[in-house]
Amino acid sequence: MTLPAELLAFLACPTPDAWVEQALQHPEELLIDHANCEKKAASTALNLMFRYIDKPELLQKMSRLAREELRHFEQVTALMHKRGVAYRGLSASHYAQRLRQHVRTVEPGRLVDTLIVGAFIEARSCERFARLAPHLDPELGDFYRSLLKSEARHYQDYLKLARAYADDPIDERVAFFAEVEAAAVVEDDREFRFHSGALAAAPAILASGS
Repeated sequence: MTLPAELLAFLACPTPDAWVEQALQHPEELLIDHANCEKKAASTALNLMFRYIDKPELLQKMSRLAREELRHFEQVTALMHKRGVAYRGLSASHYAQRLRQHVRTVEPGRLVDTLIVGAFIEARSCERFARLAPHLDPELGDFYRSLLKSEARHYQDYLKLARAYADDPIDERVAFFAEVEAAAVVEDDREFRFHSGALAAAPAILASGS
């Protein structure tokens, strides 16, 4: 599946090849942290439902999103079990915090920024699934390809809600968070995670066409 051009344009930079190399060298951490990300995504959607009970469209979209993310969690953990990968605790990456530290504290800015951040997280997840899929074994590659459609829809849902609940156009806030997100993607991290940046000791760049 080819990623929508609008999703690729939404992200200010592609995932570095160095991160893909790291992912291939850390197959267990990739699956474990992917499961963690699905669980966190469901939690984020539920938190929004509890916080903004007066917004029917948000309630409906976040309810559906939470169910889908939990289903993905179940699918990832089933793959882990099949492959003998034990679910264990991992420290969180700094990616989400690097974005969320810039969320405004006064409404409706708080909600709008939270939704924009959600859109970037979902869009980056979708892009990384697509980047990884060609380099994985057929079973895992097919699974990641199967997630692209729903992840792309999640990004669109978050962005549409942000526009709906904003008092003013959100283009400037989107552009701001695009820069923050791009910086988080290329920033060095000490440990590999699904949303980590390139590591300080990055391996060789993927050869063209590999």
